[in-house]
Amino acid sequence: MITFFGVVHPHLIIDTLSIPQGRTLIIGPNGSGKTTLLRMLAGLCSPAKGTILRDNVSYSVRSVGFIDENPDRNILFSRVYDEISSPLRFSFSSPDLIERKVLSICTRWDITRLLSKKMEELSGGEKIIVALAAAIIREPEMLILDEPDAHLDWTLWQTVLSRIEENPPEFCIIATHQMEIATTADEVIYLQDGRVMHTGTPEEVFASLKETCYYPVTWRIQDASSV
Repeated sequence: MITFFGVVHPHLIIDTLSIPQGRTLIIGPNGSGKTTLLRMLAGLCSPAKGTILRDNVSYSVRSVGFIDENPDRNILFSRVYDEISSPLRFSFSSPDLIERKVLSICTRWDITRLLSKKMEELSGGEKIIVALAAAIIREPEMLILDEPDAHLDWTLWQTVLSRIEENPPEFCIIATHQMEIATTADEVIYLQDGRVMHTGTPEEVFASLKETCYYPVTWRIQDASSV
């Protein structure tokens, strides 16, 4: 469990918040603080005040995979193979292990055809898939994704989620504007104007958003058909 107490950041104020293990989806308007919260969890920025704990001790990020919402910001190397293998190379893994793991994940994700390409040749969706492969290849305990679905169609996003669930991280935290995706979460956090307005299961959170544009379309249709 990750808990926030009195956390203040220039773009975010969190009185209290608990994030359990499992898949958490963060929703809310543009500028509501979603990216700031993700970057704080990834250790890329720190609060000006307040306390963040993990299992009741001071919060620290031991192993994290982070995907930026802008596909080009994730790129470190010019070749796809080097990009996917980079976390293993940075941890001084053996060449044989690197080769096996890269080929394994690319085979499972059906992206071996991309290995010889340059990153600049890829589409936005392909760049996100490559970034995800790189983020997952070391099996991090925390996976943080900032609106990856903006570059993936529904079918491909469902495939990506199924791949993540093959060996799920302890925490998988995703910001999205797709409410249908949020309905599949273990936990949903709704932010507005830099504050946590609702948190809980999808059923609990969306019950409070029923009269807003954030209520899932499929749920709206089901509600109408049951009348």
